[in-house]
Amino acid sequence: MDADKVKNLMVPLEEYATVSDKATLYEAVIALEKAQEEIDRSCTSYLHRAILVYDDNKKIIGKISQLDVLTALEPKYGEMGHSRSMSRIAFSPQFLKNMLEQYSLLSESVETLCKKARDMKVAEIMYTPSEGEYVGENASLREAIHQFVMGHHQSLLVTSGGNIVGVLRLTDVFREVVQIMKTGF
Repeated sequence: MDADKVKNLMVPLEEYATVSDKATLYEAVIALEKAQEEIDRSCTSYLHRAILVYDDNKKIIGKISQLDVLTALEPKYGEMGHSRSMSRIAFSPQFLKNMLEQYSLLSESVETLCKKARDMKVAEIMYTPSEGEYVGENASLREAIHQFVMGHHQSLLVTSGGNIVGVLRLTDVFREVVQIMKTGF
């Protein structure tokens, strides 16, 4: 398993959805939709789950996940603290329902919320990856699995010479592990 390198499993940067940090949320979701349509189904059956954000120098500076898009629909979520820090906490269905009502979360129709959110700037909602979300292209599959498990990440940004060259998705690592199990090594 150590012979497998991250670069053999990653999605190259040019195949991933990217937008400028000055783009709107609408432009970002359209870019994701376009990237989904261009996926070569012969190589993978998994769709992208994030949009990469670049600055004026074309350097990747952030990510927007599908969950970030949904979170952007309700500005009050931002006032409640960072959702990533609470992602491993289990809330009862009754508690979640009480929160929804007590704080008037998502109190407007989804159509109205989407209309308001579509013009938000990507820079307002993007997530800046932490140091633990980068992996070198020559890292082993074993190292990448460790980063996914310990960080609870859905993807890692793959680097070469200090530049981001691709994205390693949890789904691709999982598919590789299943393949290894099926073939018996």
